[in-house]
Amino acid sequence: MKLDLNSRTAVVTGGNTGLGRAIALALAQAGADVALTYFSNTSDQTVADIRALGRRALAAQLDVTNSAEVDRVVAELARGLNGHIDILINNAGHLVGRVPLSEMNDEHWHQVIDVNLSSAFYCTRAVLPHMHTGWGRIVNMSSLAGRNGGGPGTVAYVAAKAGLLGLTRGLAKELAPQGITVNAVAPGLILETPFHDTFTTTESKRTTIAALPLKRGGVPDDVAGAVLFLASDLASFITGEVTEINGGAWFV
Repeated sequence: MKLDLNSRTAVVTGGNTGLGRAIALALAQAGADVALTYFSNTSDQTVADIRALGRRALAAQLDVTNSAEVDRVVAELARGLNGHIDILINNAGHLVGRVPLSEMNDEHWHQVIDVNLSSAFYCTRAVLPHMHTGWGRIVNMSSLAGRNGGGPGTVAYVAAKAGLLGLTRGLAKELAPQGITVNAVAPGLILETPFHDTFTTTESKRTTIAALPLKRGGVPDDVAGAVLFLASDLASFITGEVTEINGGAWFV
């Protein structure tokens, strides 16, 4: 058996930068046609890079917290992918900001929950009618924070990423009869991403790396490789699992 996604189609939310871009390119390199969504940053470069690999590439602007918009855009992408979606990567997410609970208002809480957790629900529900060939893969982007409680001011983010783990396991059971597996990945410190460039100080990165058994931070391809495996036939008997990608920072 080999890792071969030829004839498969994939949707990657938040697929234009950071982890999403690395995942989209990895899927395309393995043979998949890829549609990606983006919120604000343009997707031109990622689309061009996928097409340079000889694969079909589509892109659509999408607010993943808007249920009706998700339904509309996913249906459009499915039409552009020969009417079916085989792989969904629920990658879109955001810390939004570090806010202690004592200072957190309702708006911040709901914003963080919606962009990280509700978005995966909306996108999965929208994709399911198009994942109808008896073979499907869904991978949800959780976080080490959902396992270990995260850092200062991240309670809402922690709750959302922990919620994704429950969503993953519930869907794994519900969708198995349709030939669809559902798994999650939980990255730790991944360098060269907008997330840690924005919300993690240089000193914090150094401290974290010094404590890691592998003595280095991760890079987007470390996550993309795990997602690629879970999206392939090599992982056909794996569902409801969480792959920890953290350099040894946390063990199950």
